[in-house]
Order: sequence, then C-alpha cells, then structure tokens
Amino acid sequence: MSDLSYNPDLSQPAERFISFRSSRLHYSCRGTGPRILFAFHGYGESGNSFDILEAPLGHDFTIIAIDLPFHGATEWREGLYLAPADLLTVMEEIALGLPGRSASWWLLGYSMGGRVALQLLQLAPAKIRQLVLLATDGLQMNPWYWLVTQTAAGNRLFRWTMRHPHWLFFLLRSGHFLHLVNPSVYKFTSYYVDDPRTREKLYARWTTMRGFRPDLKIVGGFIRRYRIPVRLLYGSYDRIIRWERGERFRRLNEPFCELTILPGGHQLLQPKFTEVIAKALYLPTN
Repeated sequence: MSDLSYNPDLSQPAERFISFRSSRLHYSCRGTGPRILFAFHGYGESGNSFDILEAPLGHDFTIIAIDLPFHGATEWREGLYLAPADLLTVMEEIALGLPGRSASWWLLGYSMGGRVALQLLQLAPAKIRQLVLLATDGLQMNPWYWLVTQTAAGNRLFRWTMRHPHWLFFLLRSGHFLHLVNPSVYKFTSYYVDDPRTREKLYARWTTMRGFRPDLKIVGGFIRRYRIPVRLLYGSYDRIIRWERGERFRRLNEPFCELTILPGGHQLLQPKFTEVIAKALYLPTN
C-alpha cells in the first residue's frame, strides 16, 4: 500500500451522471490514482457505500462506483432489464473519460455487486487485473431467485406475491416459529416484504438484474487462463451469505483465489474493515 497521504482533487465533481439511451446512470468518482477500480454495491445501497475507501486507496486508485438500476440516484428508463454487455459499454465510456489511467481494471463487488463483478469478468476477462469480492452473491444460485427471475411463470408469481404478500408472510412466520428459518434470514426477508413500496422496488431490482448470472465454470476457466488474482472476504457471523460458498469456489480456483474470514456479519463495508479491503487490492498482480 502507498505510504503517501491522499489529498482529493476538489476541482472535479465526485458525483456524476452518464447518459445511456433514455436513462441517466449516476456514479461517484473518487480518488486520483492511475488504476481504475470499478466498485459495485449491494442490494438497496448505492455507489456511495464505497466512499470509506477513498482515503486508503485514493492515491493509487480512481474508484468508480455506479448506482445500479432502481438504486441511488440512477434514473433508469429502459424497462425491467439491464444487459451485462450494456453495463460493460457504460464502464468503457466512463473509463474513456479518465485520461492517464490504466487500460485494465480492478473490480470490487459487495453482495449483489459481487455477482455483477463475476459476470463482468466472464464478459471481459482480458481487461480485469484483479477481482475482490465481499460477502459475494453469485457463487450459488438460490432456487427461489432462479424461479422468479429466470422463468416467466415464476416471475408472474413473484409479481403477484409482491402485490398480495399474505401467504408469504404466513410461511415466513410459521418457519420462524418452527425454527425452520434462520432468524437473520427471517429479519432480512421480512424487512423487504413488509412495505408496499419496498416490495415494488424488490420486484423491479431483481427482475432488472436477472441477466447477471455468471457461469462459474467459465469464470474459473478465465481466472486460471488469465491468472487473475481473486480475493474473497466474508464475515464469520454472516447468516445471509455463508463463507462456505466462497470456500468451494476458492478450492476450485487455487492458487489464484484466496479467502479471508473477518469478525463481522454481512455488512463488511465498515471503517473497521477498510484496511483489510485495501490490502486485498494491493496484493501482487501478474
């Protein structure tokens, strides 16, 4: 890691927009370093979740954090679908506007954003120098998520359920009472189905991001072919996405993949973990 103090360039706006068809995607641009780091946030969050990384990384990285559709300040008007190739095009346009930076990219993804990063590596492996994933989704397909996003009948059921959630509430409460549903999962799920507006956002967000379903065999093949270092970070107390998912992926992609377990839960973007996250991004690349 750089031992130089970081002084942000206050002459340039940190919050920016880029036009895409009829939409405007918001992204934050922090740091002035020559390495481009694209960071992807978790569900219900925004690119500003990564602001805490500017101080330790800003001297060596320019951190680009895009608000995904129906998140943050992004104004999405392209219907309920974002094609991974379109996101890649947006990233290339942003990178073109950053003269003097590296032609290759570093990727950082948290939770849902990890699934996005894995898909992008599958699309453009030659551009990726390193991949760091925090409590990442995308290493195991949830059967319910697959049903409601990858099948027409399942998506119709999902839409109906978000408008008439009573049966889902009954199942959740019964499972919680019978100790069939993990308390953390129960609390997490209840939060996202309790309010009508929150349910509407859940439907829109899940449906729009349905194209991000990385093929782990292809991803692993590219990691080994291009010798891309991958760092997985998980919370030891995380009950939403267990670290064991990452361990299976690590074993399949040795020696390029390493896993670190932190003393925390699912939310790893906290000041107490910035040092270890930053260190993961400074590990050697080939």
